[in-house]
Amino acid sequence: MCMHDEAVPHYIDMIDQTTLGHRFLKEEFGVTPRIGWQIDPFGHSAVQAYLLGAEVGFDSFFFGRIDYQDRIKRKKEKSLEVIWRGSKSLGSSAQIFAGAFPENYEPPPGFYFEVNADSPVVQDNVNLFDYNVQDRVNDFVAAAIAQANITRTNHIMWTMGTDFRYQYAHTWYRNMDKLIHYVNKDGRVNALYSTPSIYTDAKYATSKSWPLKIEDYFPYADRANAYWTGYFTSRPALKFYVRKMSGYYLAARQLEFFKGRNDSGPNTDSLADAMAIAQHHDAVTGTEKQHVANDYAKRLSIGYTEAEKVVASSLACLTDSKSSFGCGDPTTNFQQCPLLNITYCPASEADLSHGKNLIVVVYNSLGWKREDVIRFPVVNEDVTVHDSEGRKIESQLVPIVDAYVDLRKYYARAYLGSSPGDVPKYWIAFTVSVPPLGFSTYTISASKKPGAGSTKSSIYKFQEGEKPAIEVGEGNLKLTISAPSGKIINYVNNRNLVEESVEQSFSYYTGYNGVNDKAPQNSGAYVFRPNGTYHIKAEQASLTVIQGPLINEVHQQINPWIFQTTRLYKEKEHVEVEFIVGPVPIDDGFGKEVATQITTSLENSKTFYTDSNGRDFIKRIRDFRTDWDLEVNQPVAGNYYPINLGIYIRDSKKEFSVLVDRSLGGSSIVDGQIELMLHRRLLLDDSRGVDEALNETVCVLDDCRGLAVQGKYYYRIDPLGEGAKWRRSFGQEIYSPLLLAFAEEDGQNWMSSHTPTFSAIDASYSLPDNVALITLQELDDGKVLLRLAHLYEVGEDSDLSVMSKVELKKLFPGKKIAKVRELSLSANQEREEMEKRRLVWKVEGESENQNENPKVVRGAPVDPKKLEVELAPMEIRTFVMEFEVDLMSTTFKRIVDA
Repeated sequence: MCMHDEAVPHYIDMIDQTTLGHRFLKEEFGVTPRIGWQIDPFGHSAVQAYLLGAEVGFDSFFFGRIDYQDRIKRKKEKSLEVIWRGSKSLGSSAQIFAGAFPENYEPPPGFYFEVNADSPVVQDNVNLFDYNVQDRVNDFVAAAIAQANITRTNHIMWTMGTDFRYQYAHTWYRNMDKLIHYVNKDGRVNALYSTPSIYTDAKYATSKSWPLKIEDYFPYADRANAYWTGYFTSRPALKFYVRKMSGYYLAARQLEFFKGRNDSGPNTDSLADAMAIAQHHDAVTGTEKQHVANDYAKRLSIGYTEAEKVVASSLACLTDSKSSFGCGDPTTNFQQCPLLNITYCPASEADLSHGKNLIVVVYNSLGWKREDVIRFPVVNEDVTVHDSEGRKIESQLVPIVDAYVDLRKYYARAYLGSSPGDVPKYWIAFTVSVPPLGFSTYTISASKKPGAGSTKSSIYKFQEGEKPAIEVGEGNLKLTISAPSGKIINYVNNRNLVEESVEQSFSYYTGYNGVNDKAPQNSGAYVFRPNGTYHIKAEQASLTVIQGPLINEVHQQINPWIFQTTRLYKEKEHVEVEFIVGPVPIDDGFGKEVATQITTSLENSKTFYTDSNGRDFIKRIRDFRTDWDLEVNQPVAGNYYPINLGIYIRDSKKEFSVLVDRSLGGSSIVDGQIELMLHRRLLLDDSRGVDEALNETVCVLDDCRGLAVQGKYYYRIDPLGEGAKWRRSFGQEIYSPLLLAFAEEDGQNWMSSHTPTFSAIDASYSLPDNVALITLQELDDGKVLLRLAHLYEVGEDSDLSVMSKVELKKLFPGKKIAKVRELSLSANQEREEMEKRRLVWKVEGESENQNENPKVVRGAPVDPKKLEVELAPMEIRTFVMEFEVDLMSTTFKRIVDA
């Protein structure tokens, strides 16, 4: 649907938006595209090459932007065109022919034919003084030969256009027609109108060998002080909104399938469209003007509102239904809370003191059972939580602190247009257990006896001169915190015996003002160009410790515009850090780029690992590039990489992992340390097309403030080789949070009159620990789209980097599977046909005898009787399924609908 970015989108979003576009082309025009055309994204990812390239059936992939130093070297070596293997695990089975253009995506100099362009037109009237056919032919031939000298084979491609061209196409085509005619008459070169697929076939027909490219093309710089690494973080609130909607869209499609899709609405189509366009390389990237960013957010909100109705009606159907024949007309009105991040949830803030009960349905979109702590605001102080069996379960009241009260009051008013009601004093937190692809139900009620309800957290505010340190943590993980500074000084996991010193801090980079430089370059929406680092000292008298049976928290007001909560859960072995950053002050006239650093004693020797679009992890070495000798001119910006899932470092004994809740930029600038950029507020444009400073501002009436950003990151330290399990499994939980829906009990016993627990899959079954269900969607033709993804790379984990199996019969126990067809990743062609058509390219230095090259293991075709899907490490398989229709159920549904 769009030319998506490659740094900051999640791989599931990339797949979804490509599928939407490819299926549209197939349905409307009967066309199956063969070529990837990603000419404008700002650097290129490994996942794009192997997943959104080879696995969607492309034969080649062309792009414009690679690092200026890389381009210089590739021109000399004639290696702008390569065979790209983006995945260590899938290797040659998912390779693609990839070409970078010699000078971005422009015509050669002198061949721009817009009506106001400076290039000489072809004047072929011999009676006029400016007749110039031979000159123009000579210029054309010279430009062609110059490009041929840096290109293998005798075929070259010219991209005849650029941004905002063809506003008057006639001048272009008139001049190109003439050039083709006179150049071919000249005979030194042959010119023709072509397409990327014709060009690809011509290259392939030469039967040449091509250089091998691995890993990716990040970071991207177009000149010495212009690293396009700022956009990895730009507009962090929009990035979070896109990520939040992504997980919600995945869950909404599942619930839409369980209930049955309604083409006339409401359905998930509007959210699908909004999510697709939001992946554009000037959307989720944050590199658009403010009014355009507002438009993307508005479209997401419209899509969410319709999908919210799908979720509510589906859950009502599934909870109301006591019949296997369908759900009739569900009566329950479920409400959801999209503004929980600003502590605003009208549905959970009901007054229960008059005998009302609050019903909470918790849906789990993952394919395995999940136990987690959920939390939401409540107005009553004495409440009890019961599960679906009527058992009282432990719960904790956590006080809502001033920083969140301020967020709620200001942003809820911005969102609603009026001030919300009284601020609740507490979050209620309790542990839920939810089956795979299913839900559990809980009841919140006022306690019948005073003091018999939830445990109130103890609150301890440190005073200056008190004890030097305090230990927090109810489970295996303990943190020791220095009272004067608020810094964590020791991290101990009693289960795996890991102990480590940890220090977390904040700093900001001043945005560079290059207006008066010989080669001007400011820091802006695209470009990160720091002008010095400033450490932010934490305020001493602001340390508060909250303790209780489930959660321990340490609250710190770092400075007037940074608030931080460090949180430990009793049953978890990671640290959750929640931050509020902003409004970033600019009254000193300087833009600022705010980062946090977490420092350990690990000796990682300049080496760290970052994910590619939430999928493969790629090894990074500070001040080093695999493909060329790097000239270091920006030691911070030039070592920043996009982080979608996480980043980790390791030494000979331990590995330290940090996971994130949205895309952002990060690095390991100092050994032992991981740095994340959390927010950017800048006052100058970086001259890359936005033509506007990245200065996000919110106005409520006359109260205008810089944007405050609320978010989370998570970290954990493991013995060497044991961190992948947490990164992969917990990474899925971050992407697919539990979905909460609220209803008030209507006088009867909810649990006896409704279905309190549900799982769509066989009661004895769950997906293997190394497999995720990333798409379950009823298509508009009634068929079902299913995608399964292996979560691990080859060699990533000693137990889980192995072939895995999924039993489709147990995944759909209530349905009889009539037909299963495996398709390409974008679901627009049969997988088997795609493999037959795939061009097999030769790689320099490798034997042409395929038997001598290492074989990549892939899952076997699905046996129509066994209906088991095999998944090799990093494999994603896509199926369209058809089920036998239950005529009795269909008849019943028609009667109900009528």
